[in-house]
Amino acid sequence: MAQRQVRERPVRERVVRMSVEQPLWRALTGYRILAALYAIALYAHGYHEYEHPLGAGAYMLLLAGWMAFTWRMVASAERCTKRFLIVDLGVAIVGILLTPLVDTHERIVDGGPTLPSIWTAGAVLGFAIKGGWRWGAVASAVAGVANIAERGAFAQNTVHNVLLVWVASVAIGYVVEVARASERTLARALQIEAATRERERLARDIHDSVLQVLAMVQRRGVAIGGDAAELGRMAGEQEVALRTLISSGLGQRGHGPAAGPVGGDALPVATVRIAGRAADAADDPGDEPYDLRALLAPHAGAKVSFAEPGAPVLLPGSAAAELAGAVSAALDNVRNHAGDDAQAWILVEDEPDAVIVTVRDDGPGIPEGRLADAEREGRLGVALSIRGRLRDLGGSADLVSVPGQGTEVELRVPRGRKDAS
Repeated sequence: MAQRQVRERPVRERVVRMSVEQPLWRALTGYRILAALYAIALYAHGYHEYEHPLGAGAYMLLLAGWMAFTWRMVASAERCTKRFLIVDLGVAIVGILLTPLVDTHERIVDGGPTLPSIWTAGAVLGFAIKGGWRWGAVASAVAGVANIAERGAFAQNTVHNVLLVWVASVAIGYVVEVARASERTLARALQIEAATRERERLARDIHDSVLQVLAMVQRRGVAIGGDAAELGRMAGEQEVALRTLISSGLGQRGHGPAAGPVGGDALPVATVRIAGRAADAADDPGDEPYDLRALLAPHAGAKVSFAEPGAPVLLPGSAAAELAGAVSAALDNVRNHAGDDAQAWILVEDEPDAVIVTVRDDGPGIPEGRLADAEREGRLGVALSIRGRLRDLGGSADLVSVPGQGTEVELRVPRGRKDAS
């Protein structure tokens, strides 16, 4: 039965792939389309001012055709290849160098626009977003040389426009590089977080089954004596080694002071039975709503009083299983640390925004500092079996313990839209 409790279940993690540079690609797509329309509008407005308007019109047809077939190429980094960027920049350079051949010298001297006009900046920014600030700097330098060659001199307005495009491309390229580095760091952090949560889940299952069985074998072996005593000694050694392994793997993360009873060493038969039913709830296809009362009712007995609402207390199967596991861990602590004569009470409250389960006992309470000592010793009943479970559910586990007056653990699981029915 203990094996059934610790069987591996798929971790329900939702991985969201984010890309902070994707909005830049969308913006570049829109800019290229609008800039191409603007260049065509400028040509149409100054048609009669060109020395060779048909030659300028031929380039505009080339630009329109190029945009019609390639506007999707800058929709993402995967589609925007290096070869495309080179050809795209070539289309812009051809338009710039073609301008003196189709336009009048007076218009060029007066600072008239080149044939591609501001569309050239889109070709340059594509390099910056794709390859970073270095690619952007090289592409803007090539476009700048072409603009100066078209003008035939280092005119102030031409140099100003060239420097503006160069600074913009370098700045955007640098921002993209920083964003990509941040994405990689975030992805790595999310992987570490997911791995840590999975280790904690496995450690909880081990604590609730294997460790407690080993502790029980150790005590029974010592009580029986003979060969059983040697078996008990070996079981005790394995328990200590396993606790050390778990605590060393998880202790680095740190969760602050423990907030519940000390983890128990024994595994009552009722706990194993309930753990099996909890595993069934967690493995319920589709994570359908499960009545929490069915998981907690078997705890009731001569030493445990169980109070429940008259209506079903529905939670998703996985949430019900984790909450039931936390209650079992709390009752283990009562049995192992409050004494054989201790009485325990379980109270289930079904509120509109949360499900609250309170486990109270009339034992001697918990001495101050005992919880922190237990976690350092590798006894992770509170840190993992109780607090860890509730933390993963987005809930909380609060402890109130007065020496000589017992201990009370309040477990609160918030309701989501899924289980609000």
